[in-house]
Amino acid sequence: MIDDGAPFKSTFSWIGEWFEYRMYPPDGRNPLIFLHDGLGSIGTWKDLPRDVAAATERPGIVYSRPGHGWSGPLRKPRTPQFLHHQALSTLFYFIRELEVSDLVLIGHSDGASISLIFTGEHHWASGLVLIAPHVFVEPETIAGIEEAVRRFETTDLVQRMAKYHRHPEATFRAWSEIWLDPAFRDWNIESSLPNIHCPVLVIQALDDEYGTMAQLEAIERGVSGPVERLVLPDGGHFPHHTHPEQVTDAIIQFVKRLDPGL
Repeated sequence: MIDDGAPFKSTFSWIGEWFEYRMYPPDGRNPLIFLHDGLGSIGTWKDLPRDVAAATERPGIVYSRPGHGWSGPLRKPRTPQFLHHQALSTLFYFIRELEVSDLVLIGHSDGASISLIFTGEHHWASGLVLIAPHVFVEPETIAGIEEAVRRFETTDLVQRMAKYHRHPEATFRAWSEIWLDPAFRDWNIESSLPNIHCPVLVIQALDDEYGTMAQLEAIERGVSGPVERLVLPDGGHFPHHTHPEQVTDAIIQFVKRLDPGL
């Protein structure tokens, strides 16, 4: 198991699902909640939760969804509604159990989609940070995942994923198979956007292999709150890894603007 030095580690269980989560200081009721990508876990965030929590003086909470990291397994195969389930069931009851308020959701890829779905339904977030978000499926998304499948089958990707997941092959197959399922091609969450009124920061690299600037444009056009953007000329689907200082600073400054007293 990855040990990232988080001072408090625990598990949360809901309707047969359970997952591990970690909390970074300081203590408080106005947390930053980090939601990882489709192949992510607690460990793949690296230092970002710790650094942003310390700089903004807000507690950081990061967790691995079921089927990821060292959390429990998926209870059943994913359907095209799996992101809605994670947003409106798992995340909802986790936040309610923590009894926290004034949230900032920081999501990457699938985690960004979960953040948008959740906030479109519940007005608990004072801000959203969306890294390489998806609001609909593009041809580039499908091509990128097909290339990831090729790399998984021909390179050491499974061994590298084993650093972050108990069952790396199961994690990869669950992610790739649902995104490549023809029934998922019509997935679209643009209807959730008008009900989002809090400030939003979107972060995207121009060479993202899984999506284009059309995702950001749809978010800017659809949400009802103010939108800031950080567009990087390169960095692929993981700009917080390829440009850690620039992305971390942008998130810190955005969160601080939500809390003028800091």
